[in-house]
This record gives sequence, structure tokens and C-alpha cells, in this order.
Amino acid sequence: MANDEVTGGSLKQQLAKLFEESLRITVPEELDVDPAIAPCQNPKFGDYQCNNAMGLWSKVKGKSTQFKGPQPIGQAIMKNLPASEMVDSCSIAGPGFVNVVLSRQWIAKSIQKMLVDGIETWAPKLPVKRAVVDFSSPNIAKEMHVGHLRSTIIGDTLARMLEYSNVEVLRRNHVGDWGTQFGMLIEYLFEKFPSGEVASDQAIGDLETFYKASKQRFDSDPAFKERAQRAVVSLQAGEEKYRKAWAHICEISRRGYEKVYQRLGVHLEERGESFYNPYIPGALELLSKKGLIEESEGARVIFIEGKNIPLIVVKKDGGYNYASTDLAALWYRLNEEKAEWIIYVTDVGQREHFEMFFTAAKRAGWLPAEDIKYPKASHVGFGLVLGEDGKRFRTRSTETVKLVDLLDEAKSKCKAALIERGKAKDWTEEELEKTAEAVGYGAVKYADLKNNRTTNYTFSFDQMLNDKGNTAVYLLYAHARICSIIRKSGKDIEELKKTGTLDLVHPDERTLGLHLLQFAEVVEEACTNLLPNVLCEYLYNLSEDFTRFYTNCQVVGSAEETSRLLLCEATAVVMRKCFHLLGITPVYKI
Repeated sequence: MANDEVTGGSLKQQLAKLFEESLRITVPEELDVDPAIAPCQNPKFGDYQCNNAMGLWSKVKGKSTQFKGPQPIGQAIMKNLPASEMVDSCSIAGPGFVNVVLSRQWIAKSIQKMLVDGIETWAPKLPVKRAVVDFSSPNIAKEMHVGHLRSTIIGDTLARMLEYSNVEVLRRNHVGDWGTQFGMLIEYLFEKFPSGEVASDQAIGDLETFYKASKQRFDSDPAFKERAQRAVVSLQAGEEKYRKAWAHICEISRRGYEKVYQRLGVHLEERGESFYNPYIPGALELLSKKGLIEESEGARVIFIEGKNIPLIVVKKDGGYNYASTDLAALWYRLNEEKAEWIIYVTDVGQREHFEMFFTAAKRAGWLPAEDIKYPKASHVGFGLVLGEDGKRFRTRSTETVKLVDLLDEAKSKCKAALIERGKAKDWTEEELEKTAEAVGYGAVKYADLKNNRTTNYTFSFDQMLNDKGNTAVYLLYAHARICSIIRKSGKDIEELKKTGTLDLVHPDERTLGLHLLQFAEVVEEACTNLLPNVLCEYLYNLSEDFTRFYTNCQVVGSAEETSRLLLCEATAVVMRKCFHLLGITPVYKI
């Protein structure tokens, strides 16, 4: 069967479809075998490899089989591969590895099709339709710190990658807007403003300072403490005066966060702890009926096998806690929002809490016991942000740094660097501002995302704003250079997409073309493993491949100008999509 039009899915998925047909013919009795396709480690052997032969041999030996070892199985898989315009040639290596060289013409044709139909056609296919990404989640009345910055940046990128893969993403900001601290804040508010009415945000001043002052009163004044505890009861009972004061404090906090989200270009829908509060009794009732909740030292708990401490779901005083809220939120997300994948982005310090709470949900039958099945819940843990002294990142007064100030500093440093390069003469003030924003905020995001999220990373303006090496500045400038090559050619690139033909004759053209075509499977891997650094690595390697191509292949004025301009444009399109997924605004001139 000639399989000329294998459409949809990543390059790896398309190859897997071909090998699946071959495996059905080669070993028809082994129905549960999935094609094992991987890029070749050494490009001189081929582009991709099918690694099924060894595994199949261990399955079929001893049974009545025509095969005498893994290599004959590999030979048969290669022989039974359906004809396809994708494949140029195949060869066998070692104990039955099938090496595949892709057709140069097919690579070029696929890139050209993307240029005409748009990069959305390269979106990977994921096994879920709807996901919740729970990220950022600051606490009301407290400043957002760099830990929230990591959660916001990582969560936004995961949401963007899933959205690109045609998953409906519910972006949830699970803010800490409920709990005992509100008694003390409300009581302190009434003390400062007996009417409970606050004329403006400025009257309260800095919320963080307000929080500390109320905490100090709470710790030092027993009468105040008692009033604060009563205020919690009044708030939870829904008394109008208390609900209004609570809503006011939340609103002031919200406006502070919005400044950060606006700078970062991040969109979230707030569903704070208070939203799930009414669902807690019902969720705990379901767990009780399953026999999961036990009494222990006056509290109600769920014992988790292998853990020394139980998961407390109702405290001794009858109050709820994180675990009760998280269980209610999980129930709501599974049953009301019908999410198939629920992703929590918090620091690695909370790993044990999530392990225990996921185990409780599995025991209750809310989640399947096997992690590979859906619906599933995943904890995306991340490490600390360190200062250049190797300690937790803070300002000199040992306070954590305000995020708005941090982002503004990145922007102003970028602006200063642009002015130093003489751009103030050539550019309008708006162009300077926009570029400084794109590069400054982009630099902060990329410096975080390029690291494996589980590790700690050092926050250094000097490193992140360097225009050499693996930084956003270098990559944004690389993109602008490609745009400048296309502009200088004087050709209408939209016209060339319709009339020109891409051909990848030079080895560096082919290498770049293949790298472009691997974009979908990289996004798929980054989504599946919830690792944005995989996409950053791809983007950096793409710009390196482009540099090699541009150094060795003349573009403007060459006989191959049209084809090479199309390759430049395809690289720029893929780079822009990478930037978009990382939440970075591209720049078109430098």
C-alpha cells in the first residue's frame, strides 16, 4: 500500500503509524506492541530509529516462531514497512535496529505546507481534551515573591503549550483568600477604620505592612487575639459587615497582583480557597463513606501507607485546612469541570503534601490507581530562586523582593543598553519602550524556564541580559536578524510562499529543515513531561542550526535565494511560536 499522505501528528507520530502497519504484518500475534521510535543518536546512521526488534525477540523466542534472533525481526520490520514518500532509505544496525533516512523532498514539502497552512497545523495530538492548570496562587494581603514568579511563569508556559495542542485549559489562580489570618486582618481594619469603610487603597497603605502590623497585635494583645478569632467565626457565618471587609482586603490585593500579571502578559481566572469552601463537607462525607477518614488525637485524618504522619482533613478545633480545601477542589475539578488532567504548579517543598493528597484521591476511587491513566493529577514542583550569594533571593533588608520592582528593573536595564547602542537616535520612544519591555520581561522568563524546573536557579541580571549564549536576548536578536535578512532581500515573502519552491540541497539546509520539522514532537514531550526547558533547548539549538546554515549558505543574491528565503521564514515562524509558548514577545528589529 503506498502511504503517500500520512497527515497529522508530529513527525515521530507519523513514522510510528508507518511502523505500526509493519509490526502488524511482521508479528500479527503480538497485538500489544507499540512502535518504539526515537531520533538517531548518531546522524550518520539515519534520522530516526525503530527499536522494537530486541523487545519482540524476548517475547517470541521459545514460541513457535519463524525468527532466529532479533536481527531477522529487524529485517522483517524493514521489509514490511509500507511504501511512503516520507522515507528515503532504511538500513539495519546491530541487533535489529531499523535506521530511517527521511526524504529530503518530503521534509521540504512538509515545511512549505506549514508556511502556507500555518504553524497551527503542526500542533501535536495529546490524549486529553480538557485540563486544569493551577498556578501562581499568591496569598491575599501578602506580597508576591519570586517563588510566585516561578509558579506564574512555568504555569503560563504549560498552559500555552497545552492550548497550542488543542487542549481546553482552565487557568486557575487558587489564591489564599480564606482562613484564620482574615480574622486578624479584618479586626485590625475595623480598629483603623471603625466604619469598616476605607476611602482608598492608599489609606491602608502597603498591604504587607498592614499584615505585619495586624500580626504583631495578634501575637502581643490577648484581647485583640480573642476578637480576631471571633471575627473568623463571623466571617465564616457570612455576616455582612465581615464579608464586606474581607472582600475589600481581597480586592486591594488583587489589584497588586494584576500589575504583575499585566507586565508578564499572563491571564488567570481566580478561584480562591473561599470558592471551594462550600464543597468541603460534601467531599469529606464521600471520603467518610469509603471508610477513609479516622479519628486521631481529636482530629479527623486519612492515614497514608508509607507516611509517618497522616493527612489531617479536619483540625482539632473543627476547622478545615489545605488538605480539606485541596480535596474539595479536586472533587469539583473532576466532577463539575470535567477535567481529565489537573496540574498543580508549586515549589518542590510541597511534594509530600501532594503525594499524600493524590494517594487519598486514588484510594477513594476519584483517580485511577495507575499514573498513566486519565483522569490524572500531577504536581509540577520547582526549586528555589537564589541570589548571586547562593542564598535565597532577597533584598538587603532580608525582605523578599517585590516582583513589580524586579520586572521594572529588568526593563530599565534593557532600555539603558538600547540607548547605549545608539537606538535612541533611530527609534521612537514607543519603539524603545516596547523593545525594552519585550527583551527585559522575556529575559526574566527565559532565565527561569531554560533550567530544569526541579533545580534551584540563580537570579542574575548580568547573566539573563547577556546577548551571548543561551539567553532570551541572544534568541530575540537572532530572530530579528532573520527578519532583517528577509527585509533586505526586498522580496515579498507572502508571494514567495505561494510561488517559490523549497529545496534542501546543502547538508546544513537539510539539518535545519529536519530540526524545524521536529518542533511538534518537542512540544509534545515538553507537555507530556511538564518540562518547559525541553522547548528552550530546542529553540536554542534551532538558532545554532540557523547560524551554521547562514554562515555556509549565501541567501540574498544566490541562485538558491528563493528557497533559502523560505527556509529563513520557516525558521522565523517556528521561533515566534516558541516565543509565544514561552510567553515572550518577539522583536523584529534591533
